[in-house]
Amino acid sequence: MNLFESAWAADAAAPPDAGLINLLFLGGFVLIFYFLLWRPQSKRRKEHQALMTGLQKGDEVVTAGGVVGVVTKVEDGFIKLQIGGNVEMRFQKSAVGATLPKGTIKSLEES
Repeated sequence: MNLFESAWAADAAAPPDAGLINLLFLGGFVLIFYFLLWRPQSKRRKEHQALMTGLQKGDEVVTAGGVVGVVTKVEDGFIKLQIGGNVEMRFQKSAVGATLPKGTIKSLEES
C-alpha cells in the first residue's frame, strides 16, 4: 500500500497551473519570433518591392553582385544597365540592391 500512497502524493505535488505556464511560454516565443524575425523581414521585403517598382530610366543603381550602372531601359521583369561606354547588360529587377544618388558614378570614375 505504501507504493500507491506515494503515487497519489506525487500527483498532488504537481502545480495545478502547469498548462497555463506552458501556454504563456509558447505565447512568449511566438511574440519573440514575430518581433525579431517575421516583422523585420516583411519590412525589408516591402522596401525592396518598392525599390523595384520605382526604377526609372536614368537611375544609378548597384546590383547584388556589385555592378554599378545607369538604367537605360525598364522592362517587365528586367532592366538594362549601361555599365560603361556603350556596354549594356540586362539584369533582373530583383538583382538591384540599391539606388545611388545622382552623380555617384561620375565621382567613382574621377577617383
